[in-house]
Amino acid sequence: MSDIMSYLFETKAVRFCEENKPFWYTSGKIGPYFINTHFVYGSEKDATELLSFIDECLADKKTLPEKVFKKVLKQYEENEIYHNVIDAMKNYIEKNIDVSEIDYISGGERRDWFFSNILSYLLAKPHISIYKDLSSVISDSKFENSETVNNIDNKKVLHVADLVTVASSYIRAWIPAIKNIGGQMCWSCVVVDRMQGGKEKIEAQGVKAFSLVNVDNTLFETAYKNGIINENQLTMLKKFFENPDETMKQFLINYPEFLENSLKADEKTAKRAKLLVDGNLYGLN
Repeated sequence: MSDIMSYLFETKAVRFCEENKPFWYTSGKIGPYFINTHFVYGSEKDATELLSFIDECLADKKTLPEKVFKKVLKQYEENEIYHNVIDAMKNYIEKNIDVSEIDYISGGERRDWFFSNILSYLLAKPHISIYKDLSSVISDSKFENSETVNNIDNKKVLHVADLVTVASSYIRAWIPAIKNIGGQMCWSCVVVDRMQGGKEKIEAQGVKAFSLVNVDNTLFETAYKNGIINENQLTMLKKFFENPDETMKQFLINYPEFLENSLKADEKTAKRAKLLVDGNLYGLN
């Protein structure tokens, strides 16, 4: 999947921090890279516009799937990067899963819909749009009709998503939502697996998990070979991959001014830094 990897770099879906300036994550932890998988929709601008459009449509859950589908179909027809990523995902699914066994394709609010809707159309399978409140809307594969359904009679579902980290969305929302309508999620396919235990958690629920790209040393070494990162950055990324918490704890010990400055920074950064301190996330207190 080297093509997918190159698209992640080209669209800046994968970003590496400058030396000694790790990114702040929503959780209050820090790390040397950040992934916005949905940027392979074509660009950050295109992806941001689609997210805003989805937000505008969320008020009417029944009409949303068709509206979003029309957007992604147009992008698929016009944008080479997105077209190639979706085709690669389709081919990967066909190679690894018996498509005749798939009854439905599902995707969860919101970023999953960048990928699940168009694949539902290309694989000619009805689509289940799962919302954060665990409600679901089912559309035919051309998204001409959408309706709420209470029971899908134990039918088999493939869940398509942008990214898996620790699989909290799967455990909290996507798998329960499919169970709630009498279905069984049998497979999961994501563009990127951050290799942080999500796959194992998904498979512990009886769901076979697949990914096109794994965030591991291969990705980091490719970035180094392409001149995207330097040797010091590569060393930190490899250490982080082996032991994220210990690596970032050591960084904070070595560079105490990083946390001090973050606590005085803009509101968003300061809020995340406070989460780290208040939660004693790296056992520094």
